[in-house]
Amino acid sequence: MAKNTGVVVGLDIGTTKVCAIVAEKNGDGVVDVIGLGHSPSRGLRKGVVVNIEATVDSIRRALEDAELMAGVEIRSAFVGIAGGHIKGINSRGVIAIAGKNREVTRQDIERVIDAAKAVALPVDREVIHVLPQEFMIDDQGGIREPLGMSGIRLEAEVHIVTGAVASAQNIIKCANKAGLEVQDIVLQQLASSEATLTPEEKELGCVLVDVGGGTTDVAVFVEGSVYHTAVLAVGGDLLTNDIAIGLRTPHPEAESLKRKYGCALASMTRPDEKIEVPSVGGRRPRVLSRQTLCEIIQPRLEELFSLVDREVRRAGYVGRVNGGVVVTGGSSIMEGVPELAEQVFDMPVRRGIPRGVGGLTDVISSPMYATGVGLGLYGAAHRDRRKFRQVTDRNIFDKVVARMKEWFGEIF
Repeated sequence: MAKNTGVVVGLDIGTTKVCAIVAEKNGDGVVDVIGLGHSPSRGLRKGVVVNIEATVDSIRRALEDAELMAGVEIRSAFVGIAGGHIKGINSRGVIAIAGKNREVTRQDIERVIDAAKAVALPVDREVIHVLPQEFMIDDQGGIREPLGMSGIRLEAEVHIVTGAVASAQNIIKCANKAGLEVQDIVLQQLASSEATLTPEEKELGCVLVDVGGGTTDVAVFVEGSVYHTAVLAVGGDLLTNDIAIGLRTPHPEAESLKRKYGCALASMTRPDEKIEVPSVGGRRPRVLSRQTLCEIIQPRLEELFSLVDREVRRAGYVGRVNGGVVVTGGSSIMEGVPELAEQVFDMPVRRGIPRGVGGLTDVISSPMYATGVGLGLYGAAHRDRRKFRQVTDRNIFDKVVARMKEWFGEIF
């Protein structure tokens, strides 16, 4: 089996599934998907690792399938991260331009971004992404690429994504135990946006809603940049749980019913449509109307989309997302999801399917692979500045020591 020289691997470690996507750039610069592997996820809850050994086993199974399909040996990957611990904040940095003839250099851009991300964080949190929104030179705003421009003062507005150190370290630890080097950890909705959103949607302003099994990831794009991110601790698993309780059927059967017959709008089903519902305890299966199933699903999805709408309104971006809403993730496959979302958001909604890649397009053309494909695209675009994150027991300790030095410096 060939080594993975020239290929990029995206590893989506989700609450319900682990997905590995193997991609490579062809001669035309297009990213081709050449391998796919997935397995049920057993060690996560709401996007956070709760059982390391079970998670490692799921990762290994997905990697084996991906290696077999792609015919390469996988040694490293870009890994997605989500969970309720993820927080996003906007910040601004200002520096004096020190370049020759007062021209902005790469070092100036790095310095102003470092100044923008110098925010006070608790010792148990770390910065995952610093995403530039716009630059300003001497009060002239709206600049995307300031390199080479002249001025005296350079400002940058950025969106900073932070996460719990422990959660990030557990994700990295699971990948390492499965035999992988982690090239970088990537926010899942940022990865999904790489695969599902068009440049026009990002420029016009849009909301990406990635409905997974345990979490719903939200990203708001304004004028081509990320302005708001959030992770809600609700997802498709709640639908399955409601079906299991409402129809008195085992969870695996409830999941199967949701996938086969689920519909987000009960009005889209016919009253004469019947489904067979397995019972518990060896009792006979029952025959019920499909509308009964959909009447359980619809209120929960309405609640989920209402939470997202409330989050976007709270952040103050409703009037700036004229490109509408893009819903993706495994739970968006269900019939009627875009139609229900349109009613809740009161704006155009479409289902986000991976695009912009070649190769096994027929295999990955499903919203459930949006994050995995997006991680592959992100990795292909950022291969030259990969970080190779490691698990370090001294991470929190070093932060505490640095913070104590600051305190002593202020006192004495």
